[in-house]
Amino acid sequence: MPLVNMKPLLRDAMDRGYAVAAFNLVDYGTTKAMVAAAEELNAPVICQTSAKTIQYWSHREIVSWVRTVAEDSPVPVVLHLDHCKDLEMIEACAKAGWTSIMIDASSLPFEENLEMSKRVREIAEKYGVGMEAELGQIMGVEDDMHVAEEDSVLTDPEDAKRFCDALDLSAFACAVGTAHGFYKGEPKVDFDRIKRINELTKTPMALHGGTGLSDETFAKAIERGAAKINISTNLKHVFVDSFVKYHEEKPNDYEPLRLIDAQYQACKALFAGFIEKFGGKDKAPSFLAKAA
Repeated sequence: MPLVNMKPLLRDAMDRGYAVAAFNLVDYGTTKAMVAAAEELNAPVICQTSAKTIQYWSHREIVSWVRTVAEDSPVPVVLHLDHCKDLEMIEACAKAGWTSIMIDASSLPFEENLEMSKRVREIAEKYGVGMEAELGQIMGVEDDMHVAEEDSVLTDPEDAKRFCDALDLSAFACAVGTAHGFYKGEPKVDFDRIKRINELTKTPMALHGGTGLSDETFAKAIERGAAKINISTNLKHVFVDSFVKYHEEKPNDYEPLRLIDAQYQACKALFAGFIEKFGGKDKAPSFLAKAA
């Protein structure tokens, strides 16, 4: 089926108490694996791209991968641009076929962040795509972006309401105690803040920094309004480790397709585990029926 807009999908997730898994694709194989995992579970899925990944492959290649696997799939698939500060890249993605875009101007003061986000709102409306924006600074490392713990800023609920009211977002990314990358200690997620922000904004929350969180943390966040949960670091490790493990176990096997398949199966299992954990299993049919 054609790629879907993220906004109605996340509204469905928030209303029905589940979250859509969002994975940062690496290549065609990981793209194919995440959609295959979603198909087996009859679940929606979000294929995300970082700016770095786009710069490496190109808009055209990535769109061709996702469209190819989505067109043959019976489940809803979103192509989303993750953390981006470049307005030219954001518009290029919307024009090329992404169905959701994200502006991350969270390092700017509130008014400047809002003003830049409004410019991206215009791009989203122009191309009919979903939009995510961020307020507050989420600590950790995400590709080339680094926010030290001392520089992270939790999102103020009242500011969140003003921000979301002005933008009509598909997803709202906010700082609630999670972090990009692996956690060095026990994460201190502010569940009361998640609940309050959701009550005030009535906007599906995008929970960044999903790698390393416990099942209990996921469940509590979803219960309080998280409708999109991002997984990136975990995938990077499985992608590399599965390749290395296969070669260590079979050092004399130089058949590339067997190695690639081992990597594909490992990534697919990772995707399936998170999709089910977030409650996405069997949610595709009812969403599609409602959207028809």
